[in-house]
Amino acid sequence: MSKIENYILEKIAETLRKEFEVSFSNELKLDEPPDKNLGDFACACFPLAKELKNAPQKIAQQLAEAMKPDEIIEKIVAAGPYLNIFVKKEALTRMTCTEILSAPDTFGNSEPEDQQKILVEYSAPNTNKPQHLGHARNNLLGIAVSNLLEAAGHKVVRVNLVNDRGVHICKSMLAYKKFGNSKTPQTENCKGDHFVGQFYVLYEKEQQKEWKEWLEEKNINFEKLDENDQRKINAEFLDQSKWYAQVKEMLQKWEAGDKEVVELWRTMNGWVYQGFDETYARLGCRFDKVYHESETYKLGRNIVDEGLAKGVFFKKEDGSVWIDLTDQKLDKKLMLRSDGTSVYITQDLGTTKMKFDDFGVDHAIWIVGDEQIYHFKVLFAVMKKLGYAFADGCYHLAYGMIDLPEGKMKSREGTVVDADNLMDDLYEMEKGEIEQRHFDVPASELARTAEILAMGALKFFVLKFGPHTRMLFDPKESISFDGFT
Repeated sequence: MSKIENYILEKIAETLRKEFEVSFSNELKLDEPPDKNLGDFACACFPLAKELKNAPQKIAQQLAEAMKPDEIIEKIVAAGPYLNIFVKKEALTRMTCTEILSAPDTFGNSEPEDQQKILVEYSAPNTNKPQHLGHARNNLLGIAVSNLLEAAGHKVVRVNLVNDRGVHICKSMLAYKKFGNSKTPQTENCKGDHFVGQFYVLYEKEQQKEWKEWLEEKNINFEKLDENDQRKINAEFLDQSKWYAQVKEMLQKWEAGDKEVVELWRTMNGWVYQGFDETYARLGCRFDKVYHESETYKLGRNIVDEGLAKGVFFKKEDGSVWIDLTDQKLDKKLMLRSDGTSVYITQDLGTTKMKFDDFGVDHAIWIVGDEQIYHFKVLFAVMKKLGYAFADGCYHLAYGMIDLPEGKMKSREGTVVDADNLMDDLYEMEKGEIEQRHFDVPASELARTAEILAMGALKFFVLKFGPHTRMLFDPKESISFDGFT
């Protein structure tokens, strides 16, 4: 119970002793009114009725008339059998903050009757670009969920699965190989993930030029095609694209262990990891283990073999392996291609089993955007059909995307709100505001204070929206010194 609740209960008990000459200290409890307009706290007078030989409504009325406002309590109102108390907001803030600061690591914590071990997977960035505001939302949700579970007394394992291989990674690598000229983040005085991200955008710009030239050569008006024809035209272009052919070739060389390609991959990923570590430290992210897709993308094939033997999966004439989930109101889902290569759901089966084996957790939570809702429904359904006991302990915390006033963020076009730049902007704004308004802050504390306030503002702005909400982010509003933030 908080200090302010204790204070209010003591005031009520004191009034009872003075006005009614009875002592009720243990029987009285405070609740939260159903409507905040009714007050900050409510005390039910039912326990007093028998001793005072009066109706709860009349007791509440007598107490409301007898109790006087003070430096903490703004007003007292009787509402039927309840005594509603309004607290002065300044006092509530002061007392609450004092209580938090007196026990910053344990304030609000509790002990559950059944302690669980819960894995929370969040962040999951790609190593071809810096993290943007969408990643920040993921990271902040991951931090918040993990902290809340720990505050509730559970043991939390924080993990990150980094997407460090594939076509998108090779796009940055190919652009660097063609245009990098042996530059490094150090020679350009650029944060590593930002440096690599520039080449991802450069690749997309070059392929976009090729795309426009190809459409003109074919005399195709892409915008006038229906969605199905657009997909066909796009696939036809990629099949003929010289840029995309080089990307696929680079990926094939990486999978074959080509020394030069693998070395470039390690170097560029290393630059990105250094950048990620700086962003994570600033946001407050921490992980007990970081998995890498380059180490896990072949997992799951043995699970498919086991599923075939059990009759959970079936094989088509072309050799591809499928599962029928129509009884779960889902589709038939490909598990292995006809050439034996795995698809993403196959990898996820393998990594999920590995995480439960690695940590022996009771539950696992994936914090992933809501565009993957169907994917996780399929994943959980497949695991249940395979008979894995841990399948019931899996949960997808989906969150909505973030739009800008001018539309959807697009990493490949560079039209994103960069997380690092946003944090820098917030810091400078906070620093300027402190210098302008709070002259008592020592110069030695200015930078630290500004950083704490900036990170608090960012976290509040993002977390004030429910996870499922697709939020509109206005950079100007986020750093405004008016309003909620």
